[in-house]
Amino acid sequence: MKITIAGIPGSGKSTIAGLLAEKYSLKQYSMGGMRREYAISKGISLEELNKLGENNFETDKFVDEFQKGLDSKNNFIVDGRLSYYFIPSSIKIFLTVSIDDGALRIFNSYRKEEKYSNFEETKIKLIERIKSDKKRYSKYYGINPYDKKHFDIVMTTSNKTLDETFKILVDEIETFKRN
Repeated sequence: MKITIAGIPGSGKSTIAGLLAEKYSLKQYSMGGMRREYAISKGISLEELNKLGENNFETDKFVDEFQKGLDSKNNFIVDGRLSYYFIPSSIKIFLTVSIDDGALRIFNSYRKEEKYSNFEETKIKLIERIKSDKKRYSKYYGINPYDKKHFDIVMTTSNKTLDETFKILVDEIETFKRN
């Protein structure tokens, strides 16, 4: 089984990917995690890396090439904005969340590299990140990573607990596999 999860920042992609990886005994890959590590190795923030990427394809190329190599493999789950695009043979999931809920989750998370001073700053940075993603991926691939039409399963995680989200997604995946 191959599963890709994309979505709005703060929608729970990585957390849900971990739970699904455990449930289905899948290897888990996180493109956001890889990009964060890359940014740290360059001594810059993820935000700065994204901004550089608007005019320099090299900042995205390494994770994009990595994902292309996964399409011929099996038994994995990937969370990443363009994973659905590079791994078309996957079950493609898109998680959405309101900007406020996503910003609140990011603000309350434990990501050292994404710590903001208050909720409003977090919300502004989230909106900027979405704009940067759209700009980069439109420029390099001619796609909008937030266009839900490319996905097999689309789900909002606003007003849902992690357990509710997980159970609904498992049901959706099982239904998708049967069809």
